[in-house]
Amino acid sequence: MAAERRVSIAADRDIVTARQEGRTLALLVGFSQGDATVISAAISEIARNMLDYAHGGEIHIATVERGDQRGIEIIGGDDGPGIPDIAEAMLDGYSTSGNLGLGLPGSRRLMDEFEIRSKVGVGTVVTMRKWKR
Repeated sequence: MAAERRVSIAADRDIVTARQEGRTLALLVGFSQGDATVISAAISEIARNMLDYAHGGEIHIATVERGDQRGIEIIGGDDGPGIPDIAEAMLDGYSTSGNLGLGLPGSRRLMDEFEIRSKVGVGTVVTMRKWKR
């Protein structure tokens, strides 16, 4: 049942494509329409950050299994400037671009698992998973 998609993020239309691919795979796994919408929203937030801060990157979306659990994994990676203080970036309202500062912390709340790795001058990788209940 394993399936995966990769979407290069270089323009706004790519965010829409990544959302659609995530939604499609979520429904394939058996997520409800509501959960598929939550997953696509998390993808949108991460992809938007990649475009705004790193001028693009790539989103990898895959179905995953852990024992008898089925889910979806999203990995977003970029070669951007990196995040100097991840703890600060994960605070609601923190933004270096003047937006609402809800992207990373919002995505963390929407998903079951969330990990971020970043190195200044190298880039950022966000890994998120949602498990079907």
